[in-house]
Formats: sequence, C-alpha cells, structure tokens
Amino acid sequence: MSVKRLLCISSEGSAQARACCGELPGWDVCVVDSMTAARKVLAQQHYGVGLLLDRGDGSGDDGIERFLNQHHETRWVGVFDAQRLDQPALRELIAAHLFDFHTRPVDALRLQHSLGHAHGMATLAKNKAQQRRIGSQSSHIDGVSDAIVRLRAHIDKIAAVDAPVLVCGESGSGKELAAQEVHRRSQRASGPFIAINCAAVAPALIHSELFGHERGAFTGATRDKQGLLEAASGGSIFLDEIGDLPLDLQASLLRFLQERVIYRVGGTRTIAVDARVITATHVNLPQAVAEGRFREDLYYRLSVFPIRVPALRERKEDLPLLTDLIFNRYAEERSPQLKGISREALQAMARYDWPGNVRELINRMRRAMVLAEHRLITPADLDLPTAGPICPVKEGLGSSRLSAEKVAIGESLARSGNNISQAARELGVSRMTLYRLMAKHSISP
Repeated sequence: MSVKRLLCISSEGSAQARACCGELPGWDVCVVDSMTAARKVLAQQHYGVGLLLDRGDGSGDDGIERFLNQHHETRWVGVFDAQRLDQPALRELIAAHLFDFHTRPVDALRLQHSLGHAHGMATLAKNKAQQRRIGSQSSHIDGVSDAIVRLRAHIDKIAAVDAPVLVCGESGSGKELAAQEVHRRSQRASGPFIAINCAAVAPALIHSELFGHERGAFTGATRDKQGLLEAASGGSIFLDEIGDLPLDLQASLLRFLQERVIYRVGGTRTIAVDARVITATHVNLPQAVAEGRFREDLYYRLSVFPIRVPALRERKEDLPLLTDLIFNRYAEERSPQLKGISREALQAMARYDWPGNVRELINRMRRAMVLAEHRLITPADLDLPTAGPICPVKEGLGSSRLSAEKVAIGESLARSGNNISQAARELGVSRMTLYRLMAKHSISP
C-alpha cells in the first residue's frame, strides 16, 4: 500500500497532534505548530491533504482564511471545538475553504475516512494536472497542442543560431513570451533581455531610447545616456511592434544589423554592440513594404528566422491547461467559495473564437474569479454564450476549411524560412499550386 502524506497544523503541541494522527495507518504525517511553518513546508514540498487542528477563539480566523486561500490546492480537513461552530465567520470559512470538518471529541474512524477521501480527490487532481503539462515541462510556453509543440520545436532549432528573429502573430497571442524563450534557450541566456514596444514610445524619443545620446545633444540632455541597444549587449533586445518604427529609425537599425555598431544621438564615435535583435509584429510586413511603410532591406534582415505564434483559436486543446495556470496564478483574487471551472464553461470557451487571444482569456478568467457566486465558474461568469457556434452557420464548414488551409500554409512557410520549394514538399503540392494557394489567401512569401 502506498504511503499517503499529510501536513498537520496544530497550535496545541506536537504530542497532542500526533495523538490525533496516531490512528492513521499508512499516513506519513508532518506536524507543524503555525501557519508560518506550514508555508515554509509547502514552499518546499507538495502536500495533497492537510489537517488543521484548531484551538483558537476566532481572533485568528482572518489569518487562517488568508492561508487557506493561498494554498487552495491542498485539501484541508479541520477539527474544531463544537462551540466554535456558533460563530458565523467560522461557518463561512468552513464552507468556503475546507474539504471536510470534525468537532471534538474526534471520531478516529470518520476522520480516517475523511482524510482518505481527500487524498483520493487530491490524487485525481494531481494526475489531471500532470497529464496536461506533458510536453511543456522544460518550456515557459505552456501547451500540448500540435501548434504549440511545433512552436517549441522551432524555437529549439533557431535559439542556438545567433541571428535576428522575427516573431509574428496576433495581438495577445504571446509574442513576447516566444521572444523570451528564444533568449532563454540561446547562448545569451545569461545576458540581459531588454524589451521595448516601438508603438508605445513617442517618435521624437525612440531614437534616443534605442541608441542613447551624448550630453548636450539636445535641450535637457544634461548627461550621457546609454541606449537600450547598448544595455542589451551580451544578451538580446526585443523590439515589439517593429512595424510602427519610423522610417528614419529603420535606416539606423539596418546600419546596426549590418555593422554591429551604433552612434549615440549627438555623438561622433562608433560604439560596438553585441546584441541579438528579436522583433515582433502583428501587422503584415510584406504588405507594409509594398505600401512603402517599411524598408524592404530591413525586412529581409530581420526575418532571417521567422516564427509564427498561433492564435488561441488554433490551439483550443490548451484551454484546460491555460485556465488552470491562470486560476492558480490569481488564486488570491478569487471569491472564497470558488474551487475551479465547470465543464460547461470549458465547452463554451472551446466554441468561442478568442479575438483577443491569451490576453483576453486572462482578463475574462480574472473577472470571473472575482465575480463568480458558485463553486465553479460558469459560462455566464465568463460572459460567454452557453451553447451554439459563435460564427454564423453560413460561414461554417467552408470558412473553417479555408481558415485551416491558410493556417497550414502560413505555418509551413514559417518553418521553412519562406522557402517555397521546401514548404511545397511539406504540404504535398507543387510549387505552382503553392503559389496559387498563396495568392488565393493573400499570403506573401
């Protein structure tokens, strides 16, 4: 018989605690005398079941509630004096946070049954979480869908090659996370990772932010300032929304990529900088090039290794895992009685198209965790329809087929580095057919 592990919190002394737990065959019991000690134990090792032996008068119930809220993944069973149940605050705490409770004198057989049931439920939850995390244990990009597995494999290959990377994807899909993963898996992992959103900095300031400036270069420049490119030397710089970079600054960035040196604003000397450039955009850069909004030579310099981050609607198999991660990350914000997400809510999430991608998922989950009034999050809490497809029926099968075809072509081109011959072989079509399909879906090579 496998040994079951139990964390017991008792303020009445270890001897009394072990006496209470002494009639629990098959249990490995760890006894601590305070919530502080329990936090230290739980920070080092997971306990699926916890036993709370309470001898308080109610004055410390707020601290107990905070502790139970922080460690909600453990199934807690409480033992209280019978008169304590007359306190409304304790009754609410028990209903919201405890798996089961007992009053003194404790019935040893019933306590053993309660703890055994709690252990069984904790084991089921642990196995479920482990299955969902297969394939993403060594990565910061969570997911088990084919699209995410391909993305991780793509990152593994290009991370070791010290060349520019262009990350494409819709807003909110996790482009910066992909950029961080490229840096983390590269030989520059010990160096800095510096990110800047090119769309969030005023055009008049972005040149100084990236390249730095010399004292006296302009009004207010009272001292030399190191730019972000210099600060990223030895590591990576992530330029988000590169499509919004002004044309004059595009020329300066191109010069850096070619020569690996920069000039500070107002400076006359070159400064050698060893930084890998990772860029990201949600816009169609080939189209921006055709419209004259982005330099063609810079585009080809940046897109040596293109990566496409899939939209959430393309990886709906990951929704259960992502919701678990979000639920645990923001557990302290949740309403006390909330224990998880319902199957109906997961089904509604699978039917939804998620135009805001993972960012929208996080926002809807956080709002639902605060406003939910039941034990499980419902579709109404997420403000999602409970049934029926989101898209009109007339756009059903045909639209889905066209969308899947476009996604497959885009991913194949990204994996092959826009090599038409290689992508055509992977897709099982001729070069001419691939060109025709690309024109059909307005995909530029």
